[in-house]
Amino acid sequence: MSNVYDDIIDRPHHVSSTRPHMSTIDRAAQFSPFAALTGFGAAITETGRQTDARIELDEYEKAALNEKLSRMLEQLDSQAEVTMTYFKPDEKKSGGTYVTVMGTVKKIDEHERVVVMENRTKIPIDDIVEINAESQVAE
Repeated sequence: MSNVYDDIIDRPHHVSSTRPHMSTIDRAAQFSPFAALTGFGAAITETGRQTDARIELDEYEKAALNEKLSRMLEQLDSQAEVTMTYFKPDEKKSGGTYVTVMGTVKKIDEHERVVVMENRTKIPIDDIVEINAESQVAE
């Protein structure tokens, strides 16, 4: 039986005298996958990420929250534990998430319209949807 490559099968492998030998890592890099759409996967993930719509409170709910904030302002020295739920707008797309924070209120800045917690978290008053507090502040 005669094979097509019988005439060269026993010849030595050619080594170039003018070009250096390519390392195995560099040779493998030639065949690595090419990402033609760089960032496309991240864009798809971002599009698929769910956000919540902002809940609009009616006048009665707003009045109740204002009453609780007024009581909290009067009793800042009591160091009562407070749980607040507020809407945090998403930075990249419409909507956002509802965040619940638990802690002690340090101050209520009526000029900037924020509640400052002991851990320096600033909660915009207009974004608060629920306030639960220890005995004195609660309804």
